[in-house]
Amino acid sequence: MPDAKTAEALADRYVAVWNEPDAEVRRKEVGDLWTENGVNLLDPPEEIVRRAEDLGITATLEARGHGELMSRVTRAYDEFVAPGQHVFRRDGAVAVVRDMVKVRWVMVPAGGGDALAGGTDLLLVAPDGRIAANYQFIDD
Repeated sequence: MPDAKTAEALADRYVAVWNEPDAEVRRKEVGDLWTENGVNLLDPPEEIVRRAEDLGITATLEARGHGELMSRVTRAYDEFVAPGQHVFRRDGAVAVVRDMVKVRWVMVPAGGGDALAGGTDLLLVAPDGRIAANYQFIDD
């Protein structure tokens, strides 16, 4: 169970990895942050949800293991941060309940300004202090 200070540090490192420009540093951080079989579960965009419903299935986007997690983080970095237009920031205090850490984040213009997007991530913390699973909810 992480204490408040440990949870805050984990949340800061988690948000920072999405902004990390150096691919090797990013790869190391992914390995340090998530367990070997760690998973990122993303609440999919509405279009994907509708298509899945049409097929009679549930839509959840999942990246499992360090390789897929690295791809997921890198894809977000390449799309939102690398062009120099946006950065991700933690938004407010973290909350801790047992082995779960709740972190709110926003995407803001790199030069400052109001949030353009945001979401809430729930980090399930393994006994070794790394993320076993994170559930990512993007604001509509």
